[in-house]
Amino acid sequence: MCSTPDVPSGESTFTMELLYRRSLGPVVGAFLTALREQRLLGSRTAEGRVICPPLEYDPDSGDAVDDLVEVGSAGVVTGWSWVAEPRAKHPLPHPFAWALVQLDGADTSMVHALDAGSLDAVRTGMRVQVRWAPERTGHITDIACFEPEAS
Repeated sequence: MCSTPDVPSGESTFTMELLYRRSLGPVVGAFLTALREQRLLGSRTAEGRVICPPLEYDPDSGDAVDDLVEVGSAGVVTGWSWVAEPRAKHPLPHPFAWALVQLDGADTSMVHALDAGSLDAVRTGMRVQVRWAPERTGHITDIACFEPEAS
């Protein structure tokens, strides 16, 4: 028979951390370096599809992909979801859309924030462009958000 010793009840606060580093590798590292330079890269598969953001492996064949190509900084919204009440950790402090954006020259879409001004201004098929962060550090947040393309 097991017995449980009497332990005083109460609360205790502690922080447990696991610190580690991961190499970004040649594909993701090149993508983030390009962002810092206000450029966007995709990876071209053996079949000629351009995946952006780039992947190290073709999702269809599993083959390694190391052919990086520059894609445009503007594109088309292929899908979206409106955020009427942003939370503190969202990228924008006012209502915005999470949008799937297929950049010019890419065959896939990437998800990012779209600052269109209002729900009525967002539509599938609209043209958008990157709004770059004023200071870039080689992180996905170097793209502050997308915005409607200037006419």
